[in-house]
Amino acid sequence: MLKKLKTILRHVWLDASDAERAISPDLLARLTTRVTASEARHTGEIRIYVEAALPLSYLSRIAPGIALPAIIRQRALMLFSKLRVWDTEQNNGVLIYLQLAEHAIEIVADRGIAKYVSTQQWQAITQHMSQAFKDSRFEDGLTDALSEVSGVLVRHFPANAEGEVRVNQLPNEPGVG
Repeated sequence: MLKKLKTILRHVWLDASDAERAISPDLLARLTTRVTASEARHTGEIRIYVEAALPLSYLSRIAPGIALPAIIRQRALMLFSKLRVWDTEQNNGVLIYLQLAEHAIEIVADRGIAKYVSTQQWQAITQHMSQAFKDSRFEDGLTDALSEVSGVLVRHFPANAEGEVRVNQLPNEPGVG
């Protein structure tokens, strides 16, 4: 019970301004540029979303037998839907989700890319990111994750013929909440 209360207080204490401090406007601009450059190399869509704390509706799900990582995964899946990452022509969108209160990372891939990449491969990418995030090096971690996800997308969904105009289906600017 005490652990649950501490978790809830940690999330209630944080708000969007904490995420905005971690991800400054300059960093947002750099990440937007990096996502744009990445998407020029493949037909996939990448969204980055950084959230300071889970909404209370998710915190209310904490119960014996329900681990916090499962709740964070549920939140990432909801954002994947809410941000319409699933709504791409080739079903090859990827969400990189960073949850600050728990120092948690989730990568959610649409079915088009998921059939080529195992859960273990996505977990390896999140492991690479985790140490940078533990050290509050958010830019390094997100840049490395973006690079690795881009490599996966280039391998399985390379850009179309040179000179062909690529339609950007989703915003490239990271979300912060």
